[in-house]
Amino acid sequence: MELKNIDNNKNIIEKVKQNSIGEELGIQSGDILISIDGRKVRDIIDYKYLISDEYVVVEIEKANGDIWELEIEKDFDEDLGIEFSNPLIDRAKSCRNKCIFCFIDQLPPNMRETLYFKDDDSRLSFLQGNFITLTNMSDEDIDRIIAYRLSPINISIHTTNPELRIKMLNNKNAGKIFPILERFKEADIEVNCQIVLVPGVNDGEELNRTLMELSSLYPSVRSVAVVPVGVTKYREGLYEIDPFDSDGSKELLYLIEKTQNKFLNKLGTRFVFASDEFYAMSGRALPNYDAYEGFPQLENGVGLMRSFEYEVEEELSSVREKISVGKKYVIATGTLAEGFMNHIKSHIMSKFSDLDLKVVPIKNNFFGTTITVSGLITGQDIVEQLEIYDGIDGIIIPKSMLRQDSDVFLDDLTIKDIENKLKVKIIPVEVSGKDFVDLFRKA
Repeated sequence: MELKNIDNNKNIIEKVKQNSIGEELGIQSGDILISIDGRKVRDIIDYKYLISDEYVVVEIEKANGDIWELEIEKDFDEDLGIEFSNPLIDRAKSCRNKCIFCFIDQLPPNMRETLYFKDDDSRLSFLQGNFITLTNMSDEDIDRIIAYRLSPINISIHTTNPELRIKMLNNKNAGKIFPILERFKEADIEVNCQIVLVPGVNDGEELNRTLMELSSLYPSVRSVAVVPVGVTKYREGLYEIDPFDSDGSKELLYLIEKTQNKFLNKLGTRFVFASDEFYAMSGRALPNYDAYEGFPQLENGVGLMRSFEYEVEEELSSVREKISVGKKYVIATGTLAEGFMNHIKSHIMSKFSDLDLKVVPIKNNFFGTTITVSGLITGQDIVEQLEIYDGIDGIIIPKSMLRQDSDVFLDDLTIKDIENKLKVKIIPVEVSGKDFVDLFRKA
């Protein structure tokens, strides 16, 4: 998340939604929120908490310096319809850990400055689903999560072994995680956990210990995702880590599935879920749709493939007769998803005639070929590896390759830059079965 460099002591209103309470009261872009019920608004969490009551008194400073005191009656939890220049109304809290597996520490030099910012902010966890370690928070911050009932919170656990967590995160406070989780359980705060698995460090018996201890906090801890460590070619001087391979992935999945069966009998839920990467690396078939229990960690890459395939099949079920398209496309994807996307391609081509689709896995030369996911593909790798394809109507890419809400890749190349270089249209598509099928329906 990129935050604008503004005066953080001024809660500047950037936008007022049409037909909102704010517009009705005459609040305008450029106005400043001073207080709610006499209390200064420190950040977006304060704002959402204080504004939730049915009767509030809001103090606004207008552009000409006038102070307005607005008495507002509204529905409980109804917002004013205002957005701030700084989405957090404060600086994002940075991470002081030096994790042995940190991906940001493995970035090449001279990239966009914001890519090197490490956030560890509970507000971003609550608002955007970011994972936090809780090691960079004061007791007051923990108290505020409980008092404001910020739930669900997404937490990067990695291990519940205090000594090992201190070692993995290189932070002396990292070992205090379990007592904090116990407090959250007492307060009925919902938590989703993540374990970044490092071979030979927190796997095997350590992983089993972590899962057993976390399961004792169910249902406060609702789910645990296990994801493989990412290793780029820029690890010189960092902790030596070998990435997961096919054999390691098979071993991990055996442990996860065995543990899921135990939890299913004991808790009525599988509780722990392995990310899609382990299945793709091992060559194992994905679990069935219902086995993901509503996909609690979809944004963490857990069940994304199964969910996407299900959506594609649902959309294609309504196509009764073959539709003639008369188009030729390249589908660019990470090397990890090549087999899966070829499978999806077969589904699509069974319903659309005169359609030529070619799945092209993009090797990640920018970060190193050990990085295989689509979301870390850069524009320059696309240009270098797809310039041999001509006579096509477009290159389809997942929107996850782009910066959020933009047309910019990680290396700052834009869609327009690539279109100019390759002389072909780039077609970004959401990772949604409906959007993907609609692309061919409307071609």
